[in-house]
Amino acid sequence: MGKRLGALSFVLMFALLAGCGRGFAPVTDQSLGARGAANTQTSSRPAPLANPGTYTVKQGDTLYSISWRYGLDYREVARWNSIDQRYRIYPGQVLRLTNTGSSTTQVAASAPARQAAPVASTASRPAAPATQTSSGNASPRTASAQQPPVQTPPSAPPPQTTASTATSTTAASSASAATSTAGGVRWQWPASGNIIRRFSDREGGNKGVDIDGKMGDPILAAADGRVVYAGSGLLGYGNLVIINHNQQFLSAYAHNSRILVSENDTVKAGSKIAEMGNSGTDRVQLHFEIRRDGKPVDPLTYLPRR
Repeated sequence: MGKRLGALSFVLMFALLAGCGRGFAPVTDQSLGARGAANTQTSSRPAPLANPGTYTVKQGDTLYSISWRYGLDYREVARWNSIDQRYRIYPGQVLRLTNTGSSTTQVAASAPARQAAPVASTASRPAAPATQTSSGNASPRTASAQQPPVQTPPSAPPPQTTASTATSTTAASSASAATSTAGGVRWQWPASGNIIRRFSDREGGNKGVDIDGKMGDPILAAADGRVVYAGSGLLGYGNLVIINHNQQFLSAYAHNSRILVSENDTVKAGSKIAEMGNSGTDRVQLHFEIRRDGKPVDPLTYLPRR
């Protein structure tokens, strides 16, 4: 009897210890596989989402941010929806996100009868001359997108002052001043920290590079261009800035603690556009992306060698 009680006690003690061991197992994002918890700070930033076919415009959206979300070329989305080169969209407007073979039929009315203002007019003016001259190798479709709009309504906002231009020279010393020219754009590093995660074109991989730094470090425009999105409406990116460089190339700067520019601002390479932070993630970093014709590309093939 005593032996059986001893054996039973041993079994109960073993089960208790096993249960405790399970209780201390680390909690990780299963989507990260073998990389485990070390990279959980980037797991919430999605790759381009699956194309739903149509999208209903919400307050704060721009044609650029919608196209970015689904990995599309904003020029194609505009063409599919008969949107002119001002790229204006409105809350409640339904956009086609695929080419149905007709570029002349609008999916929805451009605005309600008494719509106060469009959601976005980030391309209501032609690109800055410096940006235009950098696109000499653009395709005919790209070149046509740079022409001034056919008409400008009286309600169009006046040109905004470039808030970041005043800091363009003082901030440049915070990152490498070296430049490289690729795709008709002269690129420079947007921050001076070390790369902590590289680009991957695999499914679920990182669609840019992650750069280390301290809270408040300057984030610089990687090339001349126009700010086409400044906000926090894209899940997983935190405070985000998107810059249009030569119609073909866009760059994005995510997880900022502060954004120092507004949509429509013209910026020069080296302009301070934001400050590094951890919005939308759990460590201080800059997530930097370059997209060509709407598709993510490896920034290291465009940025100068360090």
